[in-house]
Amino acid sequence: MSLINAILSAISGQPGAAGEAGANPLQGALSSLLAQNGGLQGLMGKFSQGGLGEVFSSWVGMGENKAISADQIQKVLGLEEVMGLASALGVDPAEAGGFLSEYLPKIIDKLSPSGQVDDSVDHGAGLSALLPALLAHIGGGGTGKPS
Repeated sequence: MSLINAILSAISGQPGAAGEAGANPLQGALSSLLAQNGGLQGLMGKFSQGGLGEVFSSWVGMGENKAISADQIQKVLGLEEVMGLASALGVDPAEAGGFLSEYLPKIIDKLSPSGQVDDSVDHGAGLSALLPALLAHIGGGGTGKPS
């Protein structure tokens, strides 16, 4: 439950985070994840190199998203990337890995609505538009377990 609380408090604006335009830790962490990995195209390459290209392609494609585990996420992205997200959200790396395994497929799916990777699209703006729906899903108890 602490990850959900961290995400919700990050979105609502923690004291001291307000000065910058768009100073949102979750959006910043997700934008950084995309940027540091070369956007959706770079992430797709990383997942392909890690043997999970078919999984990533399912997130982009128009069909059902294939599941991925937190361990697979960590193997593909690396421990540093997962720890960076954990640090940005103020949670344990295991929780951050779980968050990514649950929500990265949904995020990638929503950032590729045409069923193709289009790096000419501003994914930062896409994340801004996606976050309210993501939070409604997280906060609304979509697939979350009650504590």
